[in-house]
Amino acid sequence: MRAVIQRVSEASCRVEGSITGQIGVGFMVLLGVEDADTDDDLQWLAQKITGLRVFSDENGLMNKALADVGGDILLISQFTLFAQTKKGNRPSFIRAARPDKAIPMYEQMIRTLETITSKKIATGIFGADMKVNLVNDGPVTITIDTKVRE
Repeated sequence: MRAVIQRVSEASCRVEGSITGQIGVGFMVLLGVEDADTDDDLQWLAQKITGLRVFSDENGLMNKALADVGGDILLISQFTLFAQTKKGNRPSFIRAARPDKAIPMYEQMIRTLETITSKKIATGIFGADMKVNLVNDGPVTITIDTKVRE
């Protein structure tokens, strides 16, 4: 799994003009799933996302996690995170999981994050043409790949 986590002061997702998910302070997370992903990848990533200490404390240092600031999560499925661009100019998405694998993993990530945070997770709609708006706070943007656990 790959995730792009952006610390935001606000974020929202629209599909066909209607808001499907909206948050204030928190994380806007783009999530990509590949065929090799397992439940272990999902659990590890969910813990990483919710545990990231990238919110400012009283001294202006990034020492607070999502729960410390009462933050929310907007989770967006993003198969293009597995784009391969080595050959030519048209990206290949062969490593991205097909919907029969990706949808259940995406839905499980929603449930897992809701369990960890005890909050409703805002979302887009899997496979839809989504319009995502956000105000990146900082900017703070972190990428995580479960196959490269640094």
